Amino acid sequence: MTDPIDLYYWPTPNGWKISIALEEMELPYNLHLIDIGAGDQFAPEFLKIAPNNRMPAIVDPDGPGGTPVSVFESGAILQYLARKTGKFYGTTERDRIAVEEWLMWQMGGLGPMAGQAHHFIKYAPAMDPPNDLPYAKGRYRTETGRLYGVLDRQLAKHPYVAGDFYSIADMAIWGWASLWEGQEQTLDDKPHMARWLETLGNRPGVQRGRAVASEKRANLQSDRKAQDLLFKSKA
Repeated sequence: MTDPIDLYYWPTPNGWKISIALEEMELPYNLHLIDIGAGDQFAPEFLKIAPNNRMPAIVDPDGPGGTPVSVFESGAILQYLARKTGKFYGTTERDRIAVEEWLMWQMGGLGPMAGQAHHFIKYAPAMDPPNDLPYAKGRYRTETGRLYGVLDRQLAKHPYVAGDFYSIADMAIWGWASLWEGQEQTLDDKPHMARWLETLGNRPGVQRGRAVASEKRANLQSDRKAQDLLFKSKA
């Protein structure tokens, strides 16, 4: 029996990537909640694992050479777990290239742009003082929509983002894409993305991963302390 992996997590799209992966890969794990609204991410013991004060992070007691290893950054964790298990990375070098392309697309494009769309559409106007910035809202709303158009065209050619196989790239993208309504997007002109969202949302592993600590998701629009920690901290 594999020793459980320690998962440092909060129920956000980035956190879901790893809880979904662990569930899909059937890897045992111990859950450590990092309450980002309370500032847990700045604790010295967490910074030893994740020096950029961001979750998720993992510690695998059975790392390379049989010794423990810590991994931060969600994309790096997904790649590590896929290599460790031999799952969800494709079977050929061409498969792996495609997986990595779309994983990097999520990390460098969709995640940051959708995250900024959420911030300026939902959170900034609710801050004290309010920051209701039409240019910023329009900028990130439009770029997120453009990226979903790219995704829809890719999914018109393949059932999954990297081809005909489900991969860590799908896991990385799904959490952000599943929140399209809060990003003020539409699926009316994106039937392939809509089909893909439904397909992944029906997977038991995705459902289990998405449900981890789901009751902890907070309303940042009314939590001033969390706003200060998340949006104003210089740490």
